[in-house]
Amino acid sequence: MSTIKYTKDHEWVSVDGDIATVGITAYALEQLGDLVFVEVPDAGKSVTAGDEAAVVESVKAASEVYAPVSGEVTEGNPAIADDPAAVSGEAGGDGWFFKIKMSNTSELDGMMNDAEYGEYLSSLD
Repeated sequence: MSTIKYTKDHEWVSVDGDIATVGITAYALEQLGDLVFVEVPDAGKSVTAGDEAAVVESVKAASEVYAPVSGEVTEGNPAIADDPAAVSGEAGGDGWFFKIKMSNTSELDGMMNDAEYGEYLSSLD
């Protein structure tokens, strides 16, 4: 069973063993609007937590998707690069951006669970 964590940059992280699948939350999608372009990282790219790892552009703005954990990208999601509208804000959905083989799982400790992320979103209104 995977564990879901959230970042203050509105990324979700689904953790299964030492693999983290990363996407953007429904809140982030709502803020961006209709997506027109997505660039995902290539497998083999090393990333450090906080680094820019992917790019998403909408009719409103361009934004970065940051690596929430350090490690090596095992795959980028080609489906969303081909069809940006396929991005889903739901963890576990097909609209994930990339997967990382984590080098330091303790980086997950500072992330929020569902309830904490909900409280964080409430504080933004």
